[in-house]
Amino acid sequence: MILMVLDSAGIGEMPDAARWGDAGSDTLGHILASRAVALPHLQALGLGNIKPLANLAALEKPLGNYGKCTLKSNGKDTTTGHWEMAGIILKKAFPTFPDGFPPRIIDEFVRQARVPGVLANVPASGTEIIKEFGEEHIRTGKPIVYTSADSVFQIAAHEEIIPIDRLYEICHIARELLDGDDKVGRVIARPFVGSNAADFKRTENRHDYAVAPPAGNLLPVLKDAGLDVVCIGKIASIYDSIGVTEDLTAKNNDQTIDVTIGALAKDTRGLIFSNLVDFDMLYGHRRDTEGYARALEHFDRRLPELLDALRDDDLFIITADHGNDPTMKGSDHTREYAPLLVFGKQARSGVDLGTRQSLSDIGQTIAENYGLKLADGVSFLDEI
Repeated sequence: MILMVLDSAGIGEMPDAARWGDAGSDTLGHILASRAVALPHLQALGLGNIKPLANLAALEKPLGNYGKCTLKSNGKDTTTGHWEMAGIILKKAFPTFPDGFPPRIIDEFVRQARVPGVLANVPASGTEIIKEFGEEHIRTGKPIVYTSADSVFQIAAHEEIIPIDRLYEICHIARELLDGDDKVGRVIARPFVGSNAADFKRTENRHDYAVAPPAGNLLPVLKDAGLDVVCIGKIASIYDSIGVTEDLTAKNNDQTIDVTIGALAKDTRGLIFSNLVDFDMLYGHRRDTEGYARALEHFDRRLPELLDALRDDDLFIITADHGNDPTMKGSDHTREYAPLLVFGKQARSGVDLGTRQSLSDIGQTIAENYGLKLADGVSFLDEI
């Protein structure tokens, strides 16, 4: 089983989107409406059959099976979406800090991390915050702390001012500090390089420190049954490495595709789970509609390589964890349905899987394939 997450590639607003400030959001819909986006292979799998999309017609006989998944949990962030795929439904959203982190958190972080204070402490775009505070950070050595509409504590630092190992150390301290009522979904190390605001650039040495997921989710259930759980890119960090049998590094979309193809060539039985981070990190948050469109086209051009690498009994599932509509105001995720495309050489084709009750239906389908069961989710294995 291969589960590939196109990070942030939502496919239309959820019924409760207005409550999240996301009324009218439609990541894929608005990108495809911006111009003719060439996605012939995604179209062949059934992307245009999920719902009407500009410049992407539905096919009478798509090669794959198609539908969309409701985000059942209370949230719209990476952790929430990925956990739900594994059968974890969050009733209470992770805390957010729209006014920055309060003194009780910042003061204790400064004390425990032994840093000379922090800069910023506001919700912000990661690229903009280093332009604004990067030079002061170089002068003072103070790390840049910021958040977003999501539940994240992000620490940006120049690699020559706070070396990578030291940045990871203070992120680990922040992770241990942010517990209880202040338990954010992720602490994220955001290193950058450059000499001034004009050429500061984030590097690929990002590292996520997620809160540990509850027991009984898909990953440890598979591992405990003696199956492989191969995680590629940031997947392992999202689950705090619990249930992971192999963690393969990939820093961008191309690397993730390459590593996934490599993993498919090995004699594994279980789950290969990967995340294409560029859609969200480089284009969604930066509100770069054209960049997102080009990234989708590039993925589509490489999709045949993934399909060719599948064994006869493999099942390939493509979905998303949330939306991040680049045509919306702000720079944060949007509350949207996730697309669902399912392909297997021995599976049925052209099945309309409808609107699934939760992303957990994906996890339940994977579990059922191996004779296992999760607490939440309705399997669609028999349908395909």
